[in-house]
Amino acid sequence: MDSIKLKELNDQELLQEKKKFDTNKIINASLIGLFLGVFAYSAVKSGFTFFTFFPLFFAFILFIRGQKRNEFEKELKNEINSRNLK
Repeated sequence: MDSIKLKELNDQELLQEKKKFDTNKIINASLIGLFLGVFAYSAVKSGFTFFTFFPLFFAFILFIRGQKRNEFEKELKNEINSRNLK
């Protein structure tokens, strides 16, 4: 994503990038929910063990990745708004 220069993309490519970004947000949110569910089930079923915290670790990584992508999302929205695209 960093290598992509948003100003160099044409309108069609910019809208495709937005669609990919939205799809990735949904996938990340689903995976975080799945990992939290696995953590909750594992904690109830077998208590808090070493392996119970693996799903939390992966959920945390996905959450941090999502936070870093917020900056790119703002840039993408600004570029779309500057070109009057929807």
